[in-house]
Amino acid sequence: MEIEEYIIADDRTLVERSLAGDDMAFEYLFNRYGEAMRRLFLQRSTSAEDTEDLLQETFVKVYLHLENYNSQYTFGQWVYTIARNTHIDFERRRQEDLSIDEKFSSPAASTPSPEESMIRQQQRRQIEHYIEVLPEHYRRLFTMRFLDDYSYDEIAEKLHLPMGTVKTQIHRARERMCRLILEGEGEKA
Repeated sequence: MEIEEYIIADDRTLVERSLAGDDMAFEYLFNRYGEAMRRLFLQRSTSAEDTEDLLQETFVKVYLHLENYNSQYTFGQWVYTIARNTHIDFERRRQEDLSIDEKFSSPAASTPSPEESMIRQQQRRQIEHYIEVLPEHYRRLFTMRFLDDYSYDEIAEKLHLPMGTVKTQIHRARERMCRLILEGEGEKA
């Protein structure tokens, strides 16, 4: 097979060629799916070193069990299933290596303490107060951009304003908000 034929060959053809002993066909399968499997392992919070090990282990399994591939499913689904199971096995082995203390230690609390909640509420009330003090056109822009997470494009479209005007006014609204906060901090001192 010529290189161009490998590039355009579908997965089923590459599998058949691999089973017939064509190592180049398997290399093209690896190149086609290797990066996606690498991303899968990295998304599952696996270190870069473990990711490479898992990737190799996955494709060794794919190679050893290629004759078991059922063309009723896409090759990508089959490889994904093997990769997922390889990762599950890896996590189980890792859990077995943990000491009893590590296995049963409680995770850090994800909810804020009552004091932290009270401080956050006070800060939120202060911010809401400062927003209310802003002139109406700045208040609307500030709220849209920083509280409602509108993009500059969305704001320009909704308010029928040129993009440059939106950016300038949001910059001014942010400066005004910073001044209000600083002045408020100065009053407390």
